[in-house]
Amino acid sequence: MKYDWKFKLDCVRKYKEGKRDFVPSGISRKGFLKHVRSWAKAFDDLGVDGLRHNSSNKRWTAEQRFDLVAKVISGDSITNVAKNAHIGSGQLYQWVRKYREKGMDGLECLKKGRPPKGGASIATMPKKKAKLTPTEREELKLLRERSKYLEAENLYLKN
Repeated sequence: MKYDWKFKLDCVRKYKEGKRDFVPSGISRKGFLKHVRSWAKAFDDLGVDGLRHNSSNKRWTAEQRFDLVAKVISGDSITNVAKNAHIGSGQLYQWVRKYREKGMDGLECLKKGRPPKGGASIATMPKKKAKLTPTEREELKLLRERSKYLEAENLYLKN
């Protein structure tokens, strides 16, 4: 369920005052307080903007991803690095795994979205043969003859 930032701010304020009776009905207390704790952490780190819903996903560059991966490789826990960067620990785990498998190429942004229908893309479709000019035909004949001659010469020299 998504909550608006005003509701989150009110819950964080009550949580910091020590009140725990603000849990909405029909929701488990333990699960809701877990959300409120994460909201409080975001509020402490980013202020009110940390409670607002981000309408667009952040695009991470390979360098930004590498900075986080380097922290994990140097010994910091994935959970702590992910919390400080305000991303999911699963996402950071995937970046670390890709970095270990493919290096910096694994951290590059890939094309998003569903592949095109039909299986064959434009790049894999056979191209039409271009018609050769008379001089190109002559040159092609000469090159083929030269290739046959060199193959025969190589075969002779091997024996």
